[in-house]
Amino acid sequence: MKSNADTVAQYMASLPEDRRKAVAVARRSILDHLDKEIEERMQYGVIAYCVPHHLWPHGHHTRPELPLMYMGLSSQKNDMVVYMLCLFENEPMRDWFSDAWKATGKKLHIEVGGMGCCVRFKKLEDLSLDVIGEAIRRVPLRAYLENHVAMLARRGKGPDGKPLKRGATVTTKEKELSRPTRKPPQHLKTAKPRAKPKPNPKSNAKQTTRTPPKRKATAKRG
Repeated sequence: MKSNADTVAQYMASLPEDRRKAVAVARRSILDHLDKEIEERMQYGVIAYCVPHHLWPHGHHTRPELPLMYMGLSSQKNDMVVYMLCLFENEPMRDWFSDAWKATGKKLHIEVGGMGCCVRFKKLEDLSLDVIGEAIRRVPLRAYLENHVAMLARRGKGPDGKPLKRGATVTTKEKELSRPTRKPPQHLKTAKPRAKPKPNPKSNAKQTTRTPPKRKATAKRG
C-alpha cells in the first residue's frame, strides 16, 4: 500500500502505533549502517534510501528524474517490508544472506521481483537486523553502483539505461561509468621491442674478420 506522504516524518505519523514502533526500530538500524552519502526520502510511496543525483547523475535507468534507490522500508496492508535492492541480481550476496539468516533460526520471507528483494515481516521479532546490517556493510555504495552497471550491461544497456552500441563495453571507474571503453588509436600503440637474437650454444668458435688479400700493382703499358 503506497503512501501519499511528502516526508518521512509524515509517513511515520500516518502508521498505526504497533507498525510505527516496528518500522521506527528497523529504520534506525538501517540508518546506522548506511553510507553517509545515501539519502533518506519518500519515493514510490515508501521510505527510500537513494543515491543522490550529484553522485549518480543517471538516476534510475527507467526514470532518470528519480535518484537510484539502494534500499527501502514500508508498511503494507498485510505486512511490513524491507526492500533489499542491494541483493537484487547479486547471487553471491543472496546466497550469503540466506545462509546467514538461516543461522539465526528465523524464517526468511523473501521474494524477488518488482522493486527487488523484498524481506517481509509481520512483527519486529521476525527480522534479523544484524544480518540486514551486515548485508549493507558488505555492499557499500561503490560496490552497489558496480553491480548496477553490470546488471544493466547484461541486459545490453549502459549506465543511463540506453541500449549499448554494438561492441561497446562499460567500466566501473567512477569517471567512466557512463562511457564505453575505447581502444587507443593505432598510431598511439607502442611497438613491441624486437627480441635480440639468441647465440647458438653449439658454436664455440670465435668469429674473426678476414682482410681481403692485396692485389699486386701492374705496370702500365706504354
